[in-house]
Amino acid sequence: MSNTVSISNHGSVAVLRMDRPPVNSLGYDLRVGIADALDVANADPAVKAIVLTGTTRAFSAGADVTEFGTPKGAKEPNLRVVIAMLEDSPKPVIGAIAGQCLGGGLELAMGCHFRVALADAQLGLPEVKIGLLPGAGGTQRLPRLIGLEAALNMIVSGAPMAAAKFAGTPLVDKVVDGDLVAGAIAFAEDVIAKNLPLRRARDLKVKDPQGEAFLQFARNMVGAMSKNFPAPLKCLEAVAASYGQSFEQGVAAEREGFLSLMASPESKALRHAFLAERAAAKIPNLPADTALRSVASVGVIGAGTMGGGITMNFLNAGIPVVLLEMKQEALDKGLATIRRNYENSMKKGKLKPEQVEQRMAMVTGTLGYDGFKDVDLVIEAVFENMDVKQTVFETLDAVCKPGAILASNTSYLNIDTIAGFTKRPQDVVGLHFFSPANVMRLLEVVRGAKTAPDVLATSMAIAKKIKKIAVVSGVCDGFIGNRMLARYGAAAQGLLNAGALPQQIDGALQKFGMAMGPFRMGDLAGLDIGWATRKRKAAEAGVEMKPSVADKLAEAGRYGQKTGSGYYRYEAGKRDPIPDPVTEAMITDYRAANGITPRKISDNEVVERGIFALVNEGARILEEGIAARASDLDVCYLNGYGFPLHRGGPMLYADTVGLPNVVRALRRFAAEPGADASWQPAPLLVRLAEDGKTFN
Repeated sequence: MSNTVSISNHGSVAVLRMDRPPVNSLGYDLRVGIADALDVANADPAVKAIVLTGTTRAFSAGADVTEFGTPKGAKEPNLRVVIAMLEDSPKPVIGAIAGQCLGGGLELAMGCHFRVALADAQLGLPEVKIGLLPGAGGTQRLPRLIGLEAALNMIVSGAPMAAAKFAGTPLVDKVVDGDLVAGAIAFAEDVIAKNLPLRRARDLKVKDPQGEAFLQFARNMVGAMSKNFPAPLKCLEAVAASYGQSFEQGVAAEREGFLSLMASPESKALRHAFLAERAAAKIPNLPADTALRSVASVGVIGAGTMGGGITMNFLNAGIPVVLLEMKQEALDKGLATIRRNYENSMKKGKLKPEQVEQRMAMVTGTLGYDGFKDVDLVIEAVFENMDVKQTVFETLDAVCKPGAILASNTSYLNIDTIAGFTKRPQDVVGLHFFSPANVMRLLEVVRGAKTAPDVLATSMAIAKKIKKIAVVSGVCDGFIGNRMLARYGAAAQGLLNAGALPQQIDGALQKFGMAMGPFRMGDLAGLDIGWATRKRKAAEAGVEMKPSVADKLAEAGRYGQKTGSGYYRYEAGKRDPIPDPVTEAMITDYRAANGITPRKISDNEVVERGIFALVNEGARILEEGIAARASDLDVCYLNGYGFPLHRGGPMLYADTVGLPNVVRALRRFAAEPGADASWQPAPLLVRLAEDGKTFN
């Protein structure tokens, strides 16, 4: 018998305890363990009732996603068979639920005849979040246990709910206080004493006099909200099949929907994103048991938009922050902005007044570096200039205690150079937050040549604590995200030069699914930032900078939204981009000055050039070892750059299109007269294409 399920007898009650770390995912070995243990308990004449339970962390968090599409995933007994075994058990089976009871875990629990749970146990069917629907009868049993409307809301949203909300419904027969297993055994003994009939969820009827009207209303709502994702509507139709049809008919409809979604590119993209986030946390050659440094307090330099956002991340996680500014006015303004952000959250019902005050009490303003003497981590968010960084890090080196982690929020600058300004380069790391830092999920953790393993491990742990998705990058100009973005931006400039206008380029890429086109994004970020970066890089290379349209706009003081004009113009107080004849005239003048005859450009070419530029630079980043895996690049672009989730990231999109097709397109672009050398396909991309392999 599998060692994933233990059996212990308590009088006439057998307790089957699942224990497959970390969260009892329902892989092949656990499915076998449950089936075998159930057979043993049913064969024991001394056993009159059975309790199925998990650990305090999880009854079961659902299917083992890593087994999807593998021989193990299809091996019998599958989950549907195990659930049928529970339902068909001649002895009453009581599910005892603590912690996570999600997806296949909840479907398993619904196969039990009765259920008891701790009040805070989390019940949910989140399959929609990876582009699927519950595939083991969940869309049929849940409406029978909690009603049509409640079940549909739960399945389409994928949001978990506390077990206490279902107290007294057939889903949760009893909420247990104290020891869960003891409470479940007592419940089982009561079932035995009263000789209660076995209740199978499949035998219940979905009763709702307004069912058809509700379902039609729901179709309209879900259809309007689901856009590029087919799963929510498929979930709805599967749940609808529970109403007025037999259980067997409903299960058949559910199965058909599940299989069609499993094969869909959208679900593949969502599953890829799900696994990619988890893979990003695993750092090659860094032992899992690396000791972490204690981070009980943090210093932040700069109380502007970025520094204030960074500060809020730590306050939200209960970590005190010392916030440094050089002038009292700037410090007061920064603290007032943080308070205003929290008060806005309070007005929306996301925070209570006392929580606002608790968080504000954890931030201490200071006008001098002496305030950092005792902090465990300092993050600077100052102007992107190496001379400024040098002053900051030399000062931190002199002030901060031994072992304190010194972090730079730089977007582009060399972390090794910055570390060289200190006598402790092993303590220096890049922590590149994305703006607004209190909202954006991505955090690039930049590993310098001398960054200590425990500093890297601690940075990753802190990222998790402040609810960021961290991706490790090596040192190069722009790291992962902004280095790829530079090529994407250059491709957009090339299209602009060749004959397209900003609104066409933005429109084509937004239709593809990008949250914002490159020119709208440039106007939002500020065109002066890229202009300064290009001037810096030209100076470092000792070459004369060849001005682009972007530079011409910046030279004219058209920095984007903050000045009311950039590629577009903006009306006061509004962010809507309005095509501007002034910009068009500047583009026309630029083309004429550079001898360019504009041509007609298709939207398809816009998308190919923009996305394949990202892919090609991504391949170079992988080949140089700047990133550990292709999926890390996808995580960056899905969480920091508005890449469409339903496409799974630029590298997965390239796999989907076919790498040979990407290589052919790049070679076509590279062969054009005057083409930039960056269009030559990266060697790694060519090798993978020729070998019939993919990035992922």
